[in-house]
Amino acid sequence: MRILGPELVEKTIEAIYKIRSRIKTVQDRQKSYADKRIKELTFEIGEKVFLKVAQIKGILRFGKKGKVSPRFIDPFEILEKIGNVAYRLALLPDLSAMHNVFHISMLRKYISDPNHLVNVQSLDVQSDMTYEEAPAVIQGRKDHVLRN
Repeated sequence: MRILGPELVEKTIEAIYKIRSRIKTVQDRQKSYADKRIKELTFEIGEKVFLKVAQIKGILRFGKKGKVSPRFIDPFEILEKIGNVAYRLALLPDLSAMHNVFHISMLRKYISDPNHLVNVQSLDVQSDMTYEEAPAVIQGRKDHVLRN
């Protein structure tokens, strides 16, 4: 039996309303889940914060390579609040090539602890964007003997 004319339009409209209501309930559930876990972060001028750095595979960053490279560096002082979600930081001279305004998602609150400090070392980068990597000290050596 074929549905034609006004019945087809009516069935289609009902199906659309059903799909929209299901989508709305799923969105409401996801929003309530996200709202429970969101933290309102605000910082004051003069406060210290950590800056998040991008993890790039195979690149030596701040003295460490790969998984052990730091996710956050140095505590930087906040100089100015720009809008609701951006802050201007007082960066070190080594990082002067970087723009000094960051979104709040890139910052973490600094709690004073001397173990948090990571020394930023400058790299001697050649014009072709490469640098020489040399081991400082060989910690140990072990020969592995196989059965065959």
